[in-house]
Amino acid sequence: MLSHSFYIQPDVVSLARDLLGKRLCTRIDGKQASGIITETEAYAGTTDKASHAYGGRRTRRTEIMYGEGGTAYVYLCYGMHSLFNVVTNIVGVPHAVLIRGIQPCAGIEIMMQRRKKVKKGKEFSNGPGKIAEALGIHFSHSGLSLTQTTSRISAPAIWIEEAENKTIPNEIVITSRIGVDYAGQDAKLPYRFLLK
Repeated sequence: MLSHSFYIQPDVVSLARDLLGKRLCTRIDGKQASGIITETEAYAGTTDKASHAYGGRRTRRTEIMYGEGGTAYVYLCYGMHSLFNVVTNIVGVPHAVLIRGIQPCAGIEIMMQRRKKVKKGKEFSNGPGKIAEALGIHFSHSGLSLTQTTSRISAPAIWIEEAENKTIPNEIVITSRIGVDYAGQDAKLPYRFLLK
């Protein structure tokens, strides 16, 4: 499991890149599943027009972003898709990284059942809503720690860990983010990272 110190780094863009190649894991309803993170997007808080916290906006939903790094921020998109984000930085700095893609590596049958699929095709887990559905992540999980354990279980319900294979820098593609045209010039920022 990644340490608490990993999540409180001040540079959310660098952290979004560093998450590539790591393993996102869940143990939900007694079922464990995981996938290698293949796509991320950074959101740089109050100065980033694409962020839910732009301009210091604070709502019941976004208050979690202002907490300490290493927390899940899961919100409902279009009233139907739960989207999983990793809160980063120190208390009061609302940085977050949206996990946009994974390559399933364990619990694949469970993921297929959750996604109601009979085959694991190319587009099985290539979007944030698909990831959350496959891994059993729900917007009610917003606020969960990604690092703290309880006396009953040895891992949180959602956590991220190192994977066996290290990501090589020349395997990473950097682009602007998707679906944030409303953010004007900030939509063009190179804050999206993908593994080739």
